[in-house]
Amino acid sequence: MEAKKIRSTFIEFFQSKQHHYVPSSPIVVKNDPTLMFTNAGMNQFKDAFLGNEIAKYPRVANSQKCLRVSGKHNDLEEVGVDTYHHTMFEMLGNWSFGDYFKKEAIEWAWELLTEVYGLDKDRLYVSVFQGDAGDNLGMDQEAYDLWKAIVPEDRIIMGSKKDNFWEMGDVGPCGPCSEIHIDLRSDAERAQLAGKDLVNNDHEQVIEIWNLVFMQFNRVSDGSLKPLPATHVDTGMGFERLVRAVQHKSSNYDTDLFAPFLAALAKKSGKVYGEDLSTDIAFRVIVDHIRAISFTIADGQLPSNNKAGYVIRRILRRAVRYGYTFLGFHEPFLHELTPLIAANFGDIFPEVRQQQEFIAKVIFEEEASFLRTLDNGLKMLDQIKADLKATNENVISGKTAFDLYDTFGFPLDLTSLIARENGLSLDEKGFAVEMEAQKTRSRAASESETGDWVMVNEDQGVEFVGYDYLKAHCQIIKYRVVSDKKGDKYQLVLDKTPFYAESGGQVGDTGWLISETEKVKVIDTKRENDLIVHFVENLPKNPEAQFGAEVDAAKRFATENNHTATHLLQAALKEVLGDHIQQRGSLVN
Repeated sequence: MEAKKIRSTFIEFFQSKQHHYVPSSPIVVKNDPTLMFTNAGMNQFKDAFLGNEIAKYPRVANSQKCLRVSGKHNDLEEVGVDTYHHTMFEMLGNWSFGDYFKKEAIEWAWELLTEVYGLDKDRLYVSVFQGDAGDNLGMDQEAYDLWKAIVPEDRIIMGSKKDNFWEMGDVGPCGPCSEIHIDLRSDAERAQLAGKDLVNNDHEQVIEIWNLVFMQFNRVSDGSLKPLPATHVDTGMGFERLVRAVQHKSSNYDTDLFAPFLAALAKKSGKVYGEDLSTDIAFRVIVDHIRAISFTIADGQLPSNNKAGYVIRRILRRAVRYGYTFLGFHEPFLHELTPLIAANFGDIFPEVRQQQEFIAKVIFEEEASFLRTLDNGLKMLDQIKADLKATNENVISGKTAFDLYDTFGFPLDLTSLIARENGLSLDEKGFAVEMEAQKTRSRAASESETGDWVMVNEDQGVEFVGYDYLKAHCQIIKYRVVSDKKGDKYQLVLDKTPFYAESGGQVGDTGWLISETEKVKVIDTKRENDLIVHFVENLPKNPEAQFGAEVDAAKRFATENNHTATHLLQAALKEVLGDHIQQRGSLVN
């Protein structure tokens, strides 16, 4: 069964179980300050889990583009070294929003894997949450009993909080989960050692393929758990791992998802995949990273020197470095793989086909720039080597290596490799000290703490009236405190608001909240998921009062005019230069 068929079979199976297919949300997160990238299929449904909105459909299925290279979920250093981690991957999932729960999720997962895909039941193991004293949670007996009716008890594994309690981040929806693992070893290996002993032990052939998360709690900022208003199901299955299992391959990279990319690299480099470990790692790094780079650019994130843009630049440079060092690519090469991205993924994710030319151009420019950096870094290393030789030393200091990294973007692993080739060593501990010092400086400059929402009035939803009115009567639904080194600021949610939240590059409105006794200045308005959040310097003395919300009209009109002008400019550029023109990262104030 080809990968495309495996994906469509998943969607069709859950459509037969009355699930509505929902397209993938963008891989780049715009309206959620707790996330930089979509790291799980449930991200776009977060508000439904939290009870901030009513889900449009009670049952949903999709294939979500995900990226795990930052924050709580970070697989970057494993990518390429092993055969089953990826930066960008697809997560197949089915969801229930207050509809079905553990019984249906478990039974359908087993039906799909064993009866539809035909996976060998004797190769499958399942895990159940064993409980956690720190969170005052007992064992998930309900899930255990449901699995016991399907599989022998010796195939059920008790899992710790680390492995069997899923959380999207430090705060947010969470709950116990059941994982399904598959043993892909040969029959001879399986006869020598039971797969049960290798589950969750980083064995390349005994891997998790599906995680069934039972959303029951919300983790709040003080670390405690609060029950969600309703229970939900959130499952996630790594598409690449599923394809490997169905196609009986020993590596994700041996499937038809990656074969065309490996073949293209082999042809260009003159090297053969599967003959040398260091070369094989380079092959895997490049064919993984080109997907992550292409999908994020298509979704609006250009490589840059900060935040999400820097993550993408780091991934791209990692790929270029591996190609430079191990495959002999001293000229730009990554951009030549973008037609394969369009051909292999354009049906399910049309944006990579529509923006193929733009993606290739961005990647080419980044490659060319970094290859020049590599040349500059090599020249600097020649001088460093000469200086060390003159003083009879043989260790490149951590500060020198960090200066190469920080000033020129020169990767530590390349500095270390070149040092070894020249009989030198590198003070990696010193580098780590310098890196941590920089991180500490960065944290000190940007550290903030966001408190929990404090309810003031009954939450019946937020009505935005700002397209028609610049004034409105309103009440504060809830507020929270945001503290940083400059002091405390406050965020308010109103039941009715004329304030436009920052969107499409246009900055948020400012203005005032006016009651009979006070006047509070609104200094910004932003969108967080489906909430319109108003930023104020001072909390109203009586939050329960009735307020008049008034937008700063002069600022709004000027901003509107400038926003319209950017769209006129973009339309003119498209008309003159072509449809590949994309507006990226504009700020309209």
